[in-house]
Amino acid sequence: MDAVQVWQPRLRWDVPDNLHGTLKGERFIAVERRAKYLLLRTARGTLIVHLGMSGSLRLGPNSVPHHLHDRVGWTLNDGQAMRLRDPRRFGAVLWTNGPIEEHWLLRKLGPEPLEGEFTAQHLYERSRGRRVAIKAFLMDSHVVAGVGNIYACEALHAAGIHPTRAAGNISLSRYATLVEHVRDILGAAIRSGGTTLRDYVSIGGETGDFRFKLSVYGREGEPCHSCAAPLKGKVITGRSTVYCATCQR
Repeated sequence: MDAVQVWQPRLRWDVPDNLHGTLKGERFIAVERRAKYLLLRTARGTLIVHLGMSGSLRLGPNSVPHHLHDRVGWTLNDGQAMRLRDPRRFGAVLWTNGPIEEHWLLRKLGPEPLEGEFTAQHLYERSRGRRVAIKAFLMDSHVVAGVGNIYACEALHAAGIHPTRAAGNISLSRYATLVEHVRDILGAAIRSGGTTLRDYVSIGGETGDFRFKLSVYGREGEPCHSCAAPLKGKVITGRSTVYCATCQR
């Protein structure tokens, strides 16, 4: 790449000094993901990008002036520019030339929910003796990296597990059911382009259609699709939770 512009160095964590000097002349050779972190590999190291709550990476002509909320820009050799747009400044741009799996942001993350390491046995073993609510346990990135608030609500409803039940009081067989539904719901959401509630759009600008298929999230007070009882709402560890008190035990 030809240049790196840092218009706002103070994001969730400060953008490294001399990022331009580090990356000038480098070439991105692979793009990967771990949890919510984008990993842009070069021959010398890895650029770690987090989009925050409403950030996005945008590719366009470098001749276009940068937007008010563009925080970091990379000028590419073909005249294009990649820019991190992050209105709330909750995102991050970091650099490492060490093994990526040992980086302090990544080394303690749990398995990805759609990969083989995410199993009922893993959840069962990690939950023994834990009194934390299963909803919070399922959203803990150290347990499993990638189950957000919406999908935790949906998976627990599909598995018939009450969101406040202590994680340590759930059997191996019920964890097997939960793992199955987590995988099914995430797969269905991906096929539908995700869930757009406010900011999210795909690379082509389309909104995600899975919001039309939600069974519980955002439907507090409406009838449960399974039993018609009014869905209840509760805040668990600061996150809105919707569930059916009849179907979920």
